[in-house]
Amino acid sequence: MFVIDQIILLAAILIIFGILSSKLSARLGLPVLVLFLMVGMLAGEDGPGGIVFDNAQIAHALGSLALAIILFDGGLQTPMASIKQVWKPASVLATLGVLVTSAITGVAAAYILDVSLFYGLLIGAIVGSTDAAAVFSLLRNAGIHINPRLKSTLEIESATNDPMAIFLTVGLLEVMVKGLEPGTGLLMLFVQQMGIGSAVGLLGGWLSVRIINRIHLTTSGLYPVMVAAFGLLAFGIAANLGGSGFLAIFIAGVVIGNSRFVFQRSTFLFHDGLAWLGQIIMFVFLGLLIDPSSLLDVWLEGLLIAAVLTLVARPLSVIPVLKLFGFNAREMTLVSWVGLRGSVPIILAIYPLIYGLPGANLIFSVVFFVVLISATIQGSTLPWVARTLGLTEPPPVTPAATLEITALGDVDADIVEYQLGDNSRASGRRLSQMALPDGTVVAMITRGNQVIPPRGSTLLHAGDHLFIVMKPDVREFVDLVCAGVSEASHQELPAGELRLKGYTKVEDLQHSYGIELSAEAGLSLDELLRQSFAGAPENDQSKDFGEVRLYVRDMVGQRIATVGIVTTAAIS
Repeated sequence: MFVIDQIILLAAILIIFGILSSKLSARLGLPVLVLFLMVGMLAGEDGPGGIVFDNAQIAHALGSLALAIILFDGGLQTPMASIKQVWKPASVLATLGVLVTSAITGVAAAYILDVSLFYGLLIGAIVGSTDAAAVFSLLRNAGIHINPRLKSTLEIESATNDPMAIFLTVGLLEVMVKGLEPGTGLLMLFVQQMGIGSAVGLLGGWLSVRIINRIHLTTSGLYPVMVAAFGLLAFGIAANLGGSGFLAIFIAGVVIGNSRFVFQRSTFLFHDGLAWLGQIIMFVFLGLLIDPSSLLDVWLEGLLIAAVLTLVARPLSVIPVLKLFGFNAREMTLVSWVGLRGSVPIILAIYPLIYGLPGANLIFSVVFFVVLISATIQGSTLPWVARTLGLTEPPPVTPAATLEITALGDVDADIVEYQLGDNSRASGRRLSQMALPDGTVVAMITRGNQVIPPRGSTLLHAGDHLFIVMKPDVREFVDLVCAGVSEASHQELPAGELRLKGYTKVEDLQHSYGIELSAEAGLSLDELLRQSFAGAPENDQSKDFGEVRLYVRDMVGQRIATVGIVTTAAIS
């Protein structure tokens, strides 16, 4: 038997155990990363598996690759609207917040471990950032729902604060090992890391979309692979130019994910699975790398450092920033608590080993213990803390899924699948009462195992799956119709003109979009406009009704067939 045969067998067994352990996450109330780490530790030299693995270089390489894939998937799934909503607080937390957290934790670590200040600051820098993989998986799989602004702040902060922690760690190691100038040298390193990483990410993402949409591959399965290759290309270019590859691949993911490109749905599914595989491989191998007995030697010191990090450093770095941006006390408390440490600190703890720093093994053991404590306690208590603070919300409508029709160059339309929630605006109403934009068609309705013919009289129920054919530019309007009532009540009418059939009732318009016309509920838009004009209506005539303006867009004889609706605020 060849060695590679044994490696493939062991890798398959570990991955399967990792996947199966994820099923226990919800039942045990533990984040999946803790279970993956435990699988690695049990498979290691001191566990039943007996696998000997102590190669820091390989662990660093695998960990960096897996983390890059996870960040790329996080970027693909991050809507630009979320970034625009919270980029200011998230960016301050990802830079200044990490610096404050690292400094406070570092001073405490130097005192607790009785080491020099530089050693303490190095430990603080290593554990200074929250972990994207841990936060993403916890918020998406914890079974709780918090408001979108709070959730986006946590996710975007965790995805963008890794470069700052990496910069601080590498910078301190350069100072301690190679004698880099602490002042101007560190400042230039910071500008180089952030500037090159951002520029390469933006340019790489923009070019990727254009190339993907122009090239015609014979096999559709190659498109998701090509997207992954472009993401890794952005990482590699940025890293080789001296920038932050992690920042570059996340930004490239955001740019690609918020653009339209061929086989988009297949690409998202492919990368979701790839990110899960990356998590399993990364945490299992990091678990293999640790000697569990070494954790017993630092448990008290690690516990004290974790307490300072969680109860002192994180709140002091979070509360002033979020208060400045209008977050309330309960929200600030939750963000302070959800400061999960995960793979990034453990990967960064390998850096001192690679640099050959004396005492590197102590740093690795302490950091590993802090991560275990943070992920176990903070991760498992998140649902309880969120409910205690009164920040949980009803489950939102299942996010709409865009299905592939064919290459976007051939068809300018999408088939989008919606699942109606209990509080969806469309639930309990007839299909004809949905007031869908003109040209939008409900192609199929499924209820359980049944296919329901879509007729105007069809009564929609919570849990129904609607397959709707639409033009891409009306997607936001349809999202609003299928959204939950509580969720939609916080949304404004999307920009642009909403075009509806003239027979749409005033009451249906109000129910689906929250637009009030101060008119008799049973009137159609056709009847309302014809009553408002002195003579016969003509195309492009308009009439203001409160905060909206109605346009006559299409006439069939004396009947108004299509009505355009625009908010007066958008016009001005």
